[in-house]
Amino acid sequence: MLRSELIGLGGVVERNWYLVKRYAWWELTFFFWTVANTMTIVFIAKGVQATGVKVDVNELTTVLLIGAVVWAYLGIIFEILTETVAWERWEGTIEYTFMAPLSRPVHLLGMGVFAIGYGVVRAGALFAVVAALFGLSLPDANFAAALVVLAVASISFIGIGVMTAVLPLISPEKGTQLGFVAQGLLLVVSGVYYPVSVLPGWMQLLAKISPATYALRGIRAAILEGAGIGALWADIWPLLLIGVVAVPLGLEIFRRGEIYAKRHGKLKRSG
Repeated sequence: MLRSELIGLGGVVERNWYLVKRYAWWELTFFFWTVANTMTIVFIAKGVQATGVKVDVNELTTVLLIGAVVWAYLGIIFEILTETVAWERWEGTIEYTFMAPLSRPVHLLGMGVFAIGYGVVRAGALFAVVAALFGLSLPDANFAAALVVLAVASISFIGIGVMTAVLPLISPEKGTQLGFVAQGLLLVVSGVYYPVSVLPGWMQLLAKISPATYALRGIRAAILEGAGIGALWADIWPLLLIGVVAVPLGLEIFRRGEIYAKRHGKLKRSG
């Protein structure tokens, strides 16, 4: 049984890889768009310097770059998982996939595994390109610790992504857009481009349950200060806790959404 499920998980990952290769030129185009979008954010540091305000431009540039890259990584995971159902509808394979001898957790986790692999490659390339363009100096960076934080955070991201994946299933008309609304709400409270401390008190409470908050804080500490795993434990354990809750909760929400969609004839509907 375990071998069969692992083969199925590998099949989900492989199929998504074939889809990426099919649209390779579009993937390259969107990567350049992401680079341009990230640069517009990172240039804020140069703009602040141009106003005459005294600021460590290298540090501020790095802080903004980390925020943009982590946000792009989170966006990739959300996009792939949220569009799980949409892709099946576009390809005309949704009924075959949902009737395949593959458990739904393995199907969704397979999508998550692919999203993490693809997202790490994209985010790493994005960071390297923009850092080179801005000539950033990172002498104390502990990239190994930053990757550990990102890996732990990815568990939570998958759990939340699976929750949003149910939206296109139960609402073919607007579900995908609602998934990106959820992503935007995380953007507001997680301190992607500004410290969480500037938020109102009630928003800071929401930041405490957002995995992106701890991921950003931990990765910035690793890259800017060279913090090791021990020093980052205060950000790692909340990520583990959120992941332990978010993944099973996401799978259960999707299971109930699938039952609802089948009962109400929404599985194959495109609108």
